[in-house]
Amino acid sequence: MRAEKQYLISEVETHLKKSDYVILANFTGVSVADTADLRKRLAAEKAEYHVVKNSSLRVAAKTLGLPAFDSALTGPTAIIVGGKNSPGVAKVLKDFFKDKKKLEIKSGVLNSKLLTASELDALADLPSMDALRGQLLGLLNQPASMFVRVLNAAPSGLVSVLQAKVRAAEGK
Repeated sequence: MRAEKQYLISEVETHLKKSDYVILANFTGVSVADTADLRKRLAAEKAEYHVVKNSSLRVAAKTLGLPAFDSALTGPTAIIVGGKNSPGVAKVLKDFFKDKKKLEIKSGVLNSKLLTASELDALADLPSMDALRGQLLGLLNQPASMFVRVLNAAPSGLVSVLQAKVRAAEGK
């Protein structure tokens, strides 16, 4: 294999190792300004956008043991990798497509499982990790706060009864 090809393959392998997911997109019709805008949006999620050769991606994916996504490797391909929040990255891509009507999602891999474009769309609709953590803490906190209210209700009720008796005694 030529040194140039080996360099391209190792570069793609480096990109693929950056996260537990990779999203493949068709970037036909995306201008340089749109690409800069997309990269800026992805940077907020600590993700990266790279244009790669299909043959290099195919070899690098096979080397790393990723599922075969050969059917998605037609036409120009860009990969999106990096960051820890894959639903957030999918949401950025979905919003970008909604705004610009460009960048078609081909498929993706999450934790070594092949995902279709519709599954990635569903992933984009998930709440953010911070929102999920907040919901979980709310659920865990709810029984404790209800327990405290029950414990507090008895002394509160007792105070109310005593105040009523004092008023009644004073009124006699």
